[in-house]
Amino acid sequence: MPCPPWQAVDLVHSLVYNPNEVNDMTTYNIHEAKTHFSKLLECVMNGEEVVIAKAGKPVARILPFSTNDISPRKPGIDKGKVIIMPDFDDPLPEFDV
Repeated sequence: MPCPPWQAVDLVHSLVYNPNEVNDMTTYNIHEAKTHFSKLLECVMNGEEVVIAKAGKPVARILPFSTNDISPRKPGIDKGKVIIMPDFDDPLPEFDV
Protein backbone atom coordinates (compact mmCIF):
# COMPACT_ATOMS: atom_id res chain seq x y z
CA MET A 1 0.00 0.00 0.00
CA PRO A 2 1.61 3.28 -1.05
CA CYS A 3 1.38 5.73 1.78
CA PRO A 4 0.12 8.51 1.62
CA PRO A 5 -1.44 9.73 -1.63
CA TRP A 6 -0.15 13.31 -1.25
CA GLN A 7 3.50 12.33 -1.75
CA ALA A 8 5.25 14.51 -4.31
CA VAL A 9 7.69 13.09 -6.82
CA ASP A 10 11.28 13.80 -5.79
CA LEU A 11 13.16 14.23 -9.07
CA VAL A 12 16.54 14.69 -7.37
CA HIS A 13 16.09 11.37 -5.57
CA SER A 14 15.14 9.69 -8.86
CA LEU A 15 18.24 11.07 -10.61
CA VAL A 16 20.71 10.29 -7.82
CA TYR A 17 19.57 6.78 -6.96
CA ASN A 18 19.32 3.85 -9.32
CA PRO A 19 15.73 3.84 -10.60
CA ASN A 20 15.96 0.07 -11.17
CA GLU A 21 16.77 -0.55 -7.52
CA VAL A 22 13.92 -2.07 -5.57
CA ASN A 23 13.38 0.26 -2.65
CA ASP A 24 10.50 0.04 -0.20
CA MET A 25 11.46 3.28 1.54
CA THR A 26 9.32 6.33 0.96
CA THR A 27 11.11 9.70 0.84
CA TYR A 28 9.67 13.04 1.95
CA ASN A 29 11.24 16.46 2.15
CA ILE A 30 11.42 18.20 5.52
CA HIS A 31 8.43 20.47 4.87
CA GLU A 32 6.21 17.53 3.91
CA ALA A 33 7.39 15.58 6.94
CA LYS A 34 6.57 18.46 9.31
CA THR A 35 3.19 19.04 7.72
CA HIS A 36 2.10 15.39 7.67
CA PHE A 37 4.07 13.92 10.59
CA SER A 38 1.12 12.05 12.12
CA LYS A 39 0.35 10.43 8.75
CA LEU A 40 3.99 9.43 8.38
CA LEU A 41 3.86 7.80 11.81
CA GLU A 42 0.81 5.82 10.70
CA CYS A 43 2.81 4.56 7.73
CA VAL A 44 5.68 3.57 10.02
CA MET A 45 3.28 1.76 12.36
CA ASN A 46 2.10 -0.20 9.31
CA GLY A 47 5.67 -1.40 8.79
CA GLU A 48 6.81 1.07 6.15
CA GLU A 49 10.20 2.77 6.35
CA VAL A 50 10.17 6.55 5.80
CA VAL A 51 13.16 8.67 4.76
CA ILE A 52 13.29 12.42 5.33
CA ALA A 53 15.44 14.36 2.89
CA LYS A 54 16.85 17.86 2.69
CA ALA A 55 17.50 19.14 -0.82
CA GLY A 56 17.01 15.60 -2.11
CA LYS A 57 19.66 14.07 0.17
CA PRO A 58 18.47 11.66 2.87
CA VAL A 59 19.15 12.95 6.39
CA ALA A 60 16.92 10.80 8.60
CA ARG A 61 15.12 7.48 8.55
CA ILE A 62 12.04 6.60 10.57
CA LEU A 63 11.67 2.88 11.26
CA PRO A 64 9.08 0.82 13.09
CA PHE A 65 10.15 0.18 16.67
CA SER A 66 11.00 -3.44 17.32
CA THR A 67 11.33 -4.91 20.79
CA ASN A 68 13.14 -7.92 19.28
CA ASP A 69 16.26 -5.78 18.71
CA ILE A 70 16.66 -5.03 22.43
CA SER A 71 18.57 -7.59 24.42
CA PRO A 72 17.84 -7.92 28.14
CA ARG A 73 20.30 -6.35 30.56
CA LYS A 74 22.83 -8.65 32.17
CA PRO A 75 23.82 -7.36 35.62
CA GLY A 76 27.51 -7.48 36.40
CA ILE A 77 28.73 -7.58 32.81
CA ASP A 78 31.38 -4.89 33.55
CA LYS A 79 32.44 -6.27 36.93
CA GLY A 80 36.15 -5.64 37.52
CA LYS A 81 36.45 -3.06 34.72
CA VAL A 82 35.91 -0.02 36.96
CA ILE A 83 38.28 0.73 39.80
CA ILE A 84 37.42 3.28 42.48
CA MET A 85 40.57 4.51 44.21
CA PRO A 86 40.57 4.73 48.03
CA ASP A 87 41.16 8.52 47.89
CA PHE A 88 38.23 9.06 45.50
CA ASP A 89 36.36 11.50 47.76
CA ASP A 90 39.38 13.25 49.31
CA PRO A 91 39.51 17.04 48.73
CA LEU A 92 41.56 18.16 45.75
CA PRO A 93 44.95 19.72 46.66
CA GLU A 94 44.10 23.19 45.28
CA PHE A 95 41.03 23.38 47.55
CA ASP A 96 42.84 22.54 50.80
CA VAL A 97 42.43 25.22 53.44
